[in-house]
Amino acid sequence: MRPRGRLRSRRSARARISPQPSGDVVAREIEGELSSVLLVAGSGDREDELFTLNELFALNAAGKAIWDQFDGQRRLAEVVAHLSPELEEAEDGAGERDVLGLIAELLERRMPVAA
Repeated sequence: MRPRGRLRSRRSARARISPQPSGDVVAREIEGELSSVLLVAGSGDREDELFTLNELFALNAAGKAIWDQFDGQRRLAEVVAHLSPELEEAEDGAGERDVLGLIAELLERRMPVAA
Protein backbone atom coordinates (compact mmCIF):
# COMPACT_ATOMS: atom_id res chain seq x y z
CA MET A 1 0.00 0.00 0.00
CA ARG A 2 1.31 3.46 -0.92
CA PRO A 3 1.77 6.13 1.69
CA ARG A 4 -0.97 8.73 1.35
CA GLY A 5 1.47 11.65 1.42
CA ARG A 6 3.27 10.37 -1.66
CA LEU A 7 0.00 10.01 -3.59
CA ARG A 8 -1.13 13.52 -2.66
CA SER A 9 2.27 14.85 -3.63
CA ARG A 10 1.96 13.28 -7.10
CA ARG A 11 -1.54 14.68 -7.57
CA SER A 12 -0.53 18.17 -6.53
CA ALA A 13 2.54 18.04 -8.78
CA ARG A 14 0.38 16.98 -11.72
CA ALA A 15 -2.14 19.74 -10.94
CA ARG A 16 0.62 22.34 -11.37
CA ILE A 17 1.57 21.36 -14.93
CA SER A 18 0.27 23.41 -17.84
CA PRO A 19 -0.49 20.93 -20.61
CA GLN A 20 -0.50 21.58 -24.32
CA PRO A 21 -1.31 19.19 -27.16
CA SER A 22 1.61 16.98 -28.09
CA GLY A 23 3.18 17.58 -31.47
CA ASP A 24 2.59 13.86 -32.06
CA VAL A 25 -1.20 14.30 -32.10
CA VAL A 26 -3.25 15.32 -35.09
CA ALA A 27 -6.74 16.50 -34.09
CA ARG A 28 -9.72 17.57 -36.19
CA GLU A 29 -13.18 18.73 -35.16
CA ILE A 30 -15.97 16.87 -36.92
CA GLU A 31 -19.59 17.77 -36.12
CA GLY A 32 -18.82 19.05 -32.62
CA GLU A 33 -16.60 16.11 -31.65
CA LEU A 34 -12.84 15.99 -31.69
CA SER A 35 -11.13 13.13 -33.49
CA SER A 36 -7.45 12.77 -32.76
CA VAL A 37 -4.75 10.38 -33.91
CA LEU A 38 -1.65 9.65 -31.84
CA LEU A 39 1.23 9.20 -34.26
CA VAL A 40 4.08 8.00 -32.03
CA ALA A 41 5.32 4.56 -31.06
CA GLY A 42 5.36 3.43 -27.46
CA SER A 43 1.94 4.74 -26.48
CA GLY A 44 0.48 1.34 -25.63
CA ASP A 45 -0.99 0.96 -22.19
CA ARG A 46 0.05 -2.67 -21.65
CA GLU A 47 3.56 -3.64 -20.62
CA ASP A 48 3.80 -6.34 -23.30
CA GLU A 49 3.10 -3.92 -26.16
CA LEU A 50 6.25 -2.76 -27.88
CA PHE A 51 4.47 0.06 -29.62
CA THR A 52 1.12 1.26 -30.81
CA LEU A 53 0.76 3.42 -33.88
CA ASN A 54 -2.04 5.65 -35.03
CA GLU A 55 -4.46 5.25 -32.15
CA LEU A 56 -7.71 7.01 -32.96
CA PHE A 57 -9.57 8.82 -30.19
CA ALA A 58 -12.94 10.49 -30.44
CA LEU A 59 -13.80 13.02 -27.75
CA ASN A 60 -17.40 14.11 -27.27
CA ALA A 61 -18.31 17.75 -26.57
CA ALA A 62 -17.23 17.49 -22.91
CA GLY A 63 -13.93 15.88 -23.90
CA LYS A 64 -13.39 18.55 -26.54
CA ALA A 65 -14.04 21.26 -23.92
CA ILE A 66 -11.26 19.73 -21.80
CA TRP A 67 -8.88 19.38 -24.77
CA ASP A 68 -9.49 22.99 -25.77
CA GLN A 69 -8.20 24.12 -22.36
CA PHE A 70 -4.76 22.58 -23.05
CA ASP A 71 -3.07 25.77 -24.18
CA GLY A 72 0.24 25.49 -22.31
CA GLN A 73 -0.76 28.33 -19.98
CA ARG A 74 -3.61 26.99 -17.83
CA ARG A 75 -2.61 24.61 -15.07
CA LEU A 76 -4.52 21.36 -14.73
CA ALA A 77 -6.01 22.54 -11.45
CA GLU A 78 -7.43 25.58 -13.26
CA VAL A 79 -8.85 23.41 -16.06
CA VAL A 80 -10.62 21.18 -13.54
CA ALA A 81 -11.93 24.13 -11.50
CA HIS A 82 -13.20 25.86 -14.64
CA LEU A 83 -14.88 22.90 -16.33
CA SER A 84 -16.22 20.75 -13.50
CA PRO A 85 -19.16 23.03 -12.64
CA GLU A 86 -20.05 23.44 -16.30
CA LEU A 87 -20.55 19.75 -16.94
CA GLU A 88 -24.10 18.60 -16.39
CA GLU A 89 -23.42 15.80 -13.93
CA ALA A 90 -24.88 14.41 -10.74
CA GLU A 91 -24.53 16.50 -7.60
CA ASP A 92 -22.17 13.92 -6.04
CA GLY A 93 -19.09 15.35 -7.78
CA ALA A 94 -19.21 13.07 -10.82
CA GLY A 95 -18.35 16.04 -13.04
CA GLU A 96 -15.01 16.60 -11.36
CA ARG A 97 -14.25 12.87 -11.29
CA ASP A 98 -15.01 12.60 -15.01
CA VAL A 99 -12.79 15.58 -15.85
CA LEU A 100 -9.95 14.16 -13.74
CA GLY A 101 -10.41 10.69 -15.24
CA LEU A 102 -10.22 11.87 -18.82
CA ILE A 103 -7.24 14.12 -18.11
CA ALA A 104 -5.42 11.20 -16.44
CA GLU A 105 -6.08 8.95 -19.43
CA LEU A 106 -4.89 11.56 -21.93
CA LEU A 107 -1.75 12.23 -19.89
CA GLU A 108 -1.01 8.51 -19.63
CA ARG A 109 -1.15 8.27 -23.41
CA ARG A 110 1.09 11.36 -23.68
CA MET A 111 -1.41 13.23 -25.83
CA PRO A 112 -1.02 16.50 -23.92
CA VAL A 113 2.47 17.28 -22.66
CA ALA A 114 3.76 19.73 -20.07
CA ALA A 115 4.54 23.14 -21.54
